[in-house]
Amino acid sequence: MKKTDQLTLETTGSPAIYDATDDGIAQFREMVLDHYRNHGREMPWRENTDPYHILISEIMLQQTQVERVMVKFPEFIAAFPDIATLANAPLPAILAAWQGMGYNRRAIALQKCAARVMEEYHGILPADPEILATFPGLGHATASSICAFAFNVPVVFIETNIRRVFIHYFFSDSATVNDKELLPLVTRALYTENPRIWYWALMDLGTVLKKTVPNPNRRSVHYAKQSAFEGSDRKIRGEILRHLLPGTSMTREQVISSFPEDPARILKILAGLERDGFVVMDGEEIRLVS
Repeated sequence: MKKTDQLTLETTGSPAIYDATDDGIAQFREMVLDHYRNHGREMPWRENTDPYHILISEIMLQQTQVERVMVKFPEFIAAFPDIATLANAPLPAILAAWQGMGYNRRAIALQKCAARVMEEYHGILPADPEILATFPGLGHATASSICAFAFNVPVVFIETNIRRVFIHYFFSDSATVNDKELLPLVTRALYTENPRIWYWALMDLGTVLKKTVPNPNRRSVHYAKQSAFEGSDRKIRGEILRHLLPGTSMTREQVISSFPEDPARILKILAGLERDGFVVMDGEEIRLVS
């Protein structure tokens, strides 16, 4: 593809359709890499291949916009500069550093990952996606992306930006697309000479498509729209944790009276926070797990 054609994509959103022939795959690969050479984004977690940094960034990026992660990532690394520090840190300190990221379960998952690396792997993150997929909060896609970015392993996986790119360029006429249809193309297109660069390129191009064309992922059978945050249990959970972060404790009644929602709903949310390992409920007193 000519660079002028790529500029057309960025300014008008016009798709360039590729077929699944060897030539089509080769042309697609060159277009993706050319886009990265000319428009690749600079990000703090791309500055080195430290597996610990990649682990942090990939869990942060699971459910948070890149712009927000670019702010929080260096702050988190400054607070917990290595995997041993994170493994041994008190949960309130981790949650305080995590504030503003949302989905606080990820903070607990991160510490559990760090603890497991220290206990089972002598402080060295495994370079095996099958092993990493068994770690708390990771799963196949995140485990694979860690292996690609930290270790340059030629793994094959699909996440939201990768899915968007392949649907847009290979399935423009399909009303619905299954990942089973995408996987053979993802496998054949993989730039095995440098998987790290390849997946950075795919994800950057996927971000461009998100801003320039109607979301191709809506045609995926795996598409699920994220629920609204305002008024959600997630928001209430976050507010409760924010109240407890200074190290103070609250009574059940104080927590309940802090929200206009049904008290039964607040109690259910508190029970969930206790079950997930965030808080301890000692009689009427509620405090963060230390």
